[in-house]
Amino acid sequence: MGLLTILKKMKIKEREMRILILGLDNAGKSTILKRIMGEDISEISPTVGFNIETLEFEGFKLNLWDVGGQKSLRSYWRNYFEATDGLIWVVDTSDKRRMADCRNELHALLQEERLLGASLLVFANKIDLPNSCQWKEVEEQLNLKLMDGSHHWTVQPCSAVTGENLITGIQWMVGDISQRLFTLD
Repeated sequence: MGLLTILKKMKIKEREMRILILGLDNAGKSTILKRIMGEDISEISPTVGFNIETLEFEGFKLNLWDVGGQKSLRSYWRNYFEATDGLIWVVDTSDKRRMADCRNELHALLQEERLLGASLLVFANKIDLPNSCQWKEVEEQLNLKLMDGSHHWTVQPCSAVTGENLITGIQWMVGDISQRLFTLD
């Protein structure tokens, strides 16, 4: 029995999921993570490096990795891809001028071999702001329907500030990953 087989069996036994949270700078990744964890969001500063939180959710242990999105940090994203079960891509729906950059970065990520098969949850964040894109427009702008079937995906409109739809998105992510990785006891 190889080491990878043993590690996979341990992961299944522990019902553990590794979820990577990425997106352009100022999309709301850290605010989403803090809101999900029930932490204060009154003071959020740009993430330099990464934040890791562990959450027990519906019988699973979620290891949530929030990685900075500044352009200078994006080349380091690949250092966090190993053993990723799910990718949360956060989009600032109020920043329409950077939607093409957001699409290009996401599609580059989805080509990474170590992310193939990972569930993709797109949080269309900041829907509470005036002039924000509707979630269907985000889906179109990101060209998600053009994916080759290498990822299960959904777009979830949300607000990191109010917490609207964050749990719904996490429930989808956990459900999708668990259908792929875990058998019912």
